Amino acid sequence: MIRPDTNLTPKDLLPRIGRMWELSAAKVRAIDADFQPGSPTPVFTVEGKYSPQGWTEWTEGFQHGSAALQFDATDDRIFLDLARERTRQAMASHVTHVGVHDHGFNNVSTYGNLLRLAREGRFAAHEYEHAFYDIALKASGAVQASRWAKTTDGTGYIYSFNGPQSLFVDTIRSCRALAWSHMLGHSLMGERDESINLLGRIVEHARNTARYNIYYGEGRDIYDIRGRAAHESLFNTNNGDYRAPSTQQGYSAFSTWTRGLAWAMCGFPEQLEFLATRSDEELAPFGGRDEIEAFLLKAAEATCNFYLEHTPTCGIPYWDTGAPRLHELGDYLDRPAEPYNDIEPVDSSAAAIGAQGLIRLALLLDERGRRQDAQKYMAAGLHTLSTLLNEPYLSTDASHQGLLLHAVYHHPRGWDHIRKGRKIPCDESCMWGDYHLRELALLAQRMAEGKPMLKFFAEQSEAVRA
Repeated sequence: MIRPDTNLTPKDLLPRIGRMWELSAAKVRAIDADFQPGSPTPVFTVEGKYSPQGWTEWTEGFQHGSAALQFDATDDRIFLDLARERTRQAMASHVTHVGVHDHGFNNVSTYGNLLRLAREGRFAAHEYEHAFYDIALKASGAVQASRWAKTTDGTGYIYSFNGPQSLFVDTIRSCRALAWSHMLGHSLMGERDESINLLGRIVEHARNTARYNIYYGEGRDIYDIRGRAAHESLFNTNNGDYRAPSTQQGYSAFSTWTRGLAWAMCGFPEQLEFLATRSDEELAPFGGRDEIEAFLLKAAEATCNFYLEHTPTCGIPYWDTGAPRLHELGDYLDRPAEPYNDIEPVDSSAAAIGAQGLIRLALLLDERGRRQDAQKYMAAGLHTLSTLLNEPYLSTDASHQGLLLHAVYHHPRGWDHIRKGRKIPCDESCMWGDYHLRELALLAQRMAEGKPMLKFFAEQSEAVRA
């Protein structure tokens, strides 16, 4: 299990965070040079060079959103201009993409980051530019919310690209698109001009994700371990009955794919941050603040505790907690992860996502007066970030386009590149891993510098309009 340095602070990490941004700058520009708008979207590296991998278009927002984060951290206008131009040129199709559940990944990482920065007053945006980001986020949230399947109790969920029978745990973080859209005053219009409340859809989706995709040690089945996450929940589309857990990228339906776990760890606290901006009157029709916050917090704590208990001491997990050959590594939880082993790969991208969830949960619990629990999660999150900012995880090779090494995409399908002389994937990167390391580092950097906390939204416009 994770054994953090409890004395580590965000300020202690600033020198290494600064080094990371120096490395990041060249990598953002190198990827942009190789992947101009209209070219296939980069997904993961092969021998250190980014390459596409067709499945669904869910990673382009991470490419251009990384430039926005680079500007946020460094104030280098080159990257702001790059993010603005590439978002304008390349991201329109993602706004109206009705075939995916990934709007929060693509559109909040680009349009959302840029509107957030403008609202924070970080750059002077013209009225039309504000309107451009505004309408994109309104539309994206509504399109995402339209992928709606009903359950037998009359509620529902945003279904995955697999079809209306499929609820992915990933989508809890993609609900950011609905949150932005609702915050901007938008709703989804249905048949006979029905106005569908996007806040209501966030709450219902989150409640069903917490109910069906997260386990609590309450006897649901013999694999019911508190905090375990199922990648996918399957429903009978004829009547909405829940049928079974499933997975697309994990080892089995009864083990925990760690990147799916990480999406939940990060997504539930982020929704708590967003709901704190909503009034009690807004939340009353959907169960009320107390009930909603209770199930979100229960899911966040359960998943974060599972991560602490089932991750090696350094904070970097193996790709699935039930991977079939993990036992061959011996007491792998009692020592740092071994990315160069020949048995099962680690997934550093899960660590970058999950660590952010740990830190966000810590801050939420601190606000609630739960200082001891907050310190536990904060220490684990900062410890994991500290590991990621060092080799062998931080990519210091200028010829390698990736920033975060030892990430995996789809191990069961064998998509990840295995280098000559190796038996498992290692030394490669992915778009979401690189993006979330930047986002995690920016979160810690803002904390260290006493700046406003990094959230996916900005409540009020403070920008100077040019």
